[in-house]
Amino acid sequence: MNADQATIFAIILAAFILFIWGRWRYDLVAMMALLAAVAAGAVPWNQAFSGFAHPAVATVAAVLIISRCFLESNLIEVIFRRVSRPNSSVARQSFTLTGLVAVLSGFMNNVGALALLMPVGIRISHLGGNPPSLYLMTLAFGSLLGGLTTLIGTPPNIIISTFRTENLGQPFGMFDFTPVGMGVAFTGLVFISLLGWRLTPIRKGQSSKKEKFEVENYYTEVRIAEGSIASGKRLSELMPAGGSDIQFKGLLRGQSILADLAGEALQVGDILIIKTNVDSLNDFIKSNELELTGEKKIDLGESEHTELMEAVVMNDSRLVGRSASSICLRRQYAINLIAVAGHDAKKLKRLHHIIFHPGDVLLVQGPSESLTGVVELLGCLPLAERGLKLGPAKDMLLPLIIFALAIIGSAAGMLPVEIAFASAATAMILIGMLTLQQAYESIDWSIIILLGAMIPVSQALESSGGAVLLAQNLIQIFGQYPAAVVLAALMIWTMILTNVVNNAAAAVLMAPIAYDTAQAMGSSPDPFLMTIAIAASCAFLTPIGHQSNTLVMGPGGYKFTDYWHMGLPLSVIVILVAIPLIMWFWPLSSS
Repeated sequence: MNADQATIFAIILAAFILFIWGRWRYDLVAMMALLAAVAAGAVPWNQAFSGFAHPAVATVAAVLIISRCFLESNLIEVIFRRVSRPNSSVARQSFTLTGLVAVLSGFMNNVGALALLMPVGIRISHLGGNPPSLYLMTLAFGSLLGGLTTLIGTPPNIIISTFRTENLGQPFGMFDFTPVGMGVAFTGLVFISLLGWRLTPIRKGQSSKKEKFEVENYYTEVRIAEGSIASGKRLSELMPAGGSDIQFKGLLRGQSILADLAGEALQVGDILIIKTNVDSLNDFIKSNELELTGEKKIDLGESEHTELMEAVVMNDSRLVGRSASSICLRRQYAINLIAVAGHDAKKLKRLHHIIFHPGDVLLVQGPSESLTGVVELLGCLPLAERGLKLGPAKDMLLPLIIFALAIIGSAAGMLPVEIAFASAATAMILIGMLTLQQAYESIDWSIIILLGAMIPVSQALESSGGAVLLAQNLIQIFGQYPAAVVLAALMIWTMILTNVVNNAAAAVLMAPIAYDTAQAMGSSPDPFLMTIAIAASCAFLTPIGHQSNTLVMGPGGYKFTDYWHMGLPLSVIVILVAIPLIMWFWPLSSS
C-alpha cells in the first residue's frame, strides 16, 4: 500500500465512521471528506468540484423535479380514491399498497412515491382497526424495491449507469435494470404481503376509526390557568378527568422542572409536561380548564379559521437539528407547536426547546388557509388528509406526454438520460405545472451535495489504485470459490454499507471496487456493476439507511431495532434471487 492509497483509505474510513456516528448530516460529512482529500493532495484542487458537473447529479435533480410535478397532479388523487378502499385482509392490502408504491417508484423518486401513499396506508389501517405499523414499513420497503426496476427509479442506478459510461463508453439503458430489478421486486413484494408484514413489530396506536392519523406518545405542555379548577389539587385528583392515557412527566414551577410529582399541589402558573394522545389531551384541557403553553392563548379545538395538523419531519426539513424556539416557529411562520412525538421528546425539557430529528411527528396549529403550505415549506409531510388540488384530467395529459417522450428518447438512445430528463423538467416548468420556486424546493440538495462531493473522492480511490488493491484482496479471499460467491460477497458488503450511509454514497464508493474486481477476474464488469446497483438500494435493516425508512419511523412508532425483523429475511431473499438473475441476464463472459 503506497502513501496515496493510505491517505484515501484513511479519509474514506473517517467519513464512514462519521456517517455511522450521525453527529453531522451526511452531506456535510461528504464535503468534509472532499476537502480533506483536496488538502491531502488525493484530489487535485482544480478537480475538487468536478463532481457537481457529473451527469448523475443533473439526472437526479431532474427526476426530483419531475416527481414534484406528479405530487401536485390530479393523477395521484385518482389513485388515492381507488386505493383507499379497504380490502378484506391485511395481506391483500399490503400487496396492493406496496405494489402500487413499487410501480410509482420505478418512474419517480421513491421518497416522493412513499409520501403520496403513506397517508393512504394510515387511513386504511384505521378503517380496518389495525395499527399503522403493519403497513408503513411495508410501504417503505416497497418503495425501495420499486426503485430497482428502471434507470431513474433510484440514484444508485443513475450513478452506476454513468460510471459504466466513463469506463466502458456506454451507459446502462432505461430498462436494462428491469429484468433483474423486476424479479427481485416481485419476489420481495410476495414475501412482504404473505409473511413480511407479520414480522413487523406491532406498535399499537389509536384504535379510533378516524381517518386522521393520531399518535399515542405526544409530549406537550399545559398551564394551570387563572380560575382553573385544577388549582390547589394534586395530580392524583386529576387522573379520573384525564383518563389512563395521561402520563405526567414533569412540572415547571418558576425556573425549576420537578420530576418527582408525588404530593405536589398545583398552583396557578404551573406548567405540566405530559405524554398523551390528541383526544385525551383535548378532554384533559377542557375538563380541568387548562390552557396550552405558547406565546398567546390558543384553542385546541378546530375552528373555522384554525386547524390542527400532524406532520412528520423529513430528512431535508429546515427543522432538523433545531427547536421551535431557535427557528422562531410562531413568529416567523405563524403556527403553534402543540406537541411532539420523537426520541428527543423523551428527555425532560420544555416543549419549545426540544430538538427536532427526522421522523419526529409534530402536532401544529395554524390558519386553515395556509397551514398545509407552511408545513410543506418547513420540509414536513402532513399526515392528515392533505386536500390535494384537483384540476381537470386534461391538466396531466401534456406532462405525461413530456415524461413519456423523455423515457422513449433515453431508452432509444436518442438523447443521454441527463439531457432527456433535464429537458422534461424544464418543459414542465414552462407549461406551468410547477413554479421555479417549487422546482428548486423539490430538489433534495443534501443528495446533490453528497453526490458532488463523493464522486471526486471515489475517483481518487480508483486513480490511486486503492480500488484495485481492495479488489485483489477480495479475490484473494474468495477467488477459489465460484464467481457467484464473489458477487454475493460484494452484495453483502454493499448492503451493510448502504444501511449505515446514504445509498448514493454506497454506490459511488463500491462501483470502482466492483469494476476492478471484474477486471482482475477477466469477467465482464456488467454483472458486478449490476450487483452494486441492486445492493445499494436494499437498505432494509435500519431507519437511517434510506429516507423512506426514516420517513415512516415516527408515524409507525417504530424503534431502531424494528427494521431488521422483516428487513433481514428480505435482504437474504434479495441475495438469493438477485445473484442467479444477474448471472442469467448479465453473463460473466466479457465476449
